[in-house]
Amino acid sequence: MTNILLHGLGQNEKSWTGVTEQLNALGIKTETPALFSIEKSRSLCYENIYRAFAAYCAGLHGKINLAGLSLGGILAADYAAEFPDRINSLILIGTPYRIPKAAFTVQNVILSLMPERMFYKTGCSKKDTLSLLDSMRNLSVPDKASEIKCRTLIVCGEKDRANLKSAGKLREAVRNSSLRLVKDAGHEANTDNPSALAAIIHEFWKENDSHC
Repeated sequence: MTNILLHGLGQNEKSWTGVTEQLNALGIKTETPALFSIEKSRSLCYENIYRAFAAYCAGLHGKINLAGLSLGGILAADYAAEFPDRINSLILIGTPYRIPKAAFTVQNVILSLMPERMFYKTGCSKKDTLSLLDSMRNLSVPDKASEIKCRTLIVCGEKDRANLKSAGKLREAVRNSSLRLVKDAGHEANTDNPSALAAIIHEFWKENDSHC
């Protein structure tokens, strides 16, 4: 079984460090691919990142426990819908039910005014970040929800007001799913409260590995 954690936009693979340290202590190994560098041959847009991630998974053996936050959650849901036989379990963390277009427009304006150096830590340039956001405008998990067959956990930080309603809608849209909230965490639950999130992930993976 391969355990994969997918970071969100504005993050990188190191954003999972606090979570992976907790999981490692429990004997669980994880992979945390750098989403903005696994696709190097083409422009950075959602479709290219998704196809690069699918190719990455094609090189793995056996089934996958897949967890993703925000952008990572959308990628995870798309992969679980397209390749249901590869997925053992799915965790969607702070994942929008539908992309809020108005909020995205505002976010694009804000990001366009930020200096390039603010983007360095994510491994995604300012130009690529804006291009990626533009390519995500029409994405929505409900379009793929009926194709998700595996046991699914919807997770949201209790302070992530922008996505609490989305979490409830995802719980209704995705069959065989349940909902958990992360205490003392906002949208970036993996950095806000890594210990609590790791405990939730560990519990869900342990429960579902016993059924595989």
